[in-house]
Amino acid sequence: MADTFGQVVLGAGLTVLSHPLMYIKVLIQVGHEPLPPTLGRNLFGRQVQQLPGLFAYAKHIIKIDGRSGLYNGLGPRLCAGAIGTVVHSNVLQVGLKTLLGGQQKPAEGSLEHVVNETTKEMIARSCASIITHPFHVITLRCMVQFIGRETKYSGVFSSIVTVYREEGVWGFFAGLIPRLLADVLSLWICNLLAHAFNTYAIDDSMSHTGEIKNCSQAVTGFFASMLTYPFLLVSHLMAVNNCGLAGGLPPYASVYPTWVDCWRHLSREGNMGRGNSLFFRKLPAGKTYAFDQKRFF
Repeated sequence: MADTFGQVVLGAGLTVLSHPLMYIKVLIQVGHEPLPPTLGRNLFGRQVQQLPGLFAYAKHIIKIDGRSGLYNGLGPRLCAGAIGTVVHSNVLQVGLKTLLGGQQKPAEGSLEHVVNETTKEMIARSCASIITHPFHVITLRCMVQFIGRETKYSGVFSSIVTVYREEGVWGFFAGLIPRLLADVLSLWICNLLAHAFNTYAIDDSMSHTGEIKNCSQAVTGFFASMLTYPFLLVSHLMAVNNCGLAGGLPPYASVYPTWVDCWRHLSREGNMGRGNSLFFRKLPAGKTYAFDQKRFF
């Protein structure tokens, strides 16, 4: 219990610190570009038109809503983090011990061991994601309200009532499937690639083997998150799509019947990586952009 409480407190601290970054990322993902592009240079020194990055975007939000405006949606996100941590911990410590306790444990570092541990983690993460997704949906909608200056999503309880009244139970699970796919695929890609690297590229007789393995886990995790980013993008768009907010309706966004339709639309436009970078944001060629809270894609 003490360990879980410590994880909740640590997670809450990290959530507060990272919230402005996620807030800006979500606004960019849904297509909100309130600032005009500027002339900058790419990694090769060539002049290109660039969309404003993280700090310029943050200054714009502070100018309109003050510093506290960077924390829109923090309440439901903290609820999601705390509940998710408890569910994740309990599933790992109780449920899976009962499910897999009678099996013989494979050797540490073997492929079977990696598969078993990844399966346990996948189940725990999936359970946590499913249970906390309603708070995730409310978090995203609280953020997207910035675009149309709406106030229909404010407190956690009132937001729950709003979603249920307008969309029923299924409204709480908008965008869940691509989110689960992003979590599951990222986890398996990361762990299997790290196992392959640690098995075939690292000799146990090498010095600093532990540090190298930890580094490989971080690198493969970053690579996996890049590969699965389109699923996360689609999940966020579907969570706010056609929910009554300006950011989820035309002209900002098309109304998508399913997340597959959203995926196809983004793929045709070449927007599958939108919001992936918050610093070097090159203006795509052949695009017409309308700024000041108008559709830009």
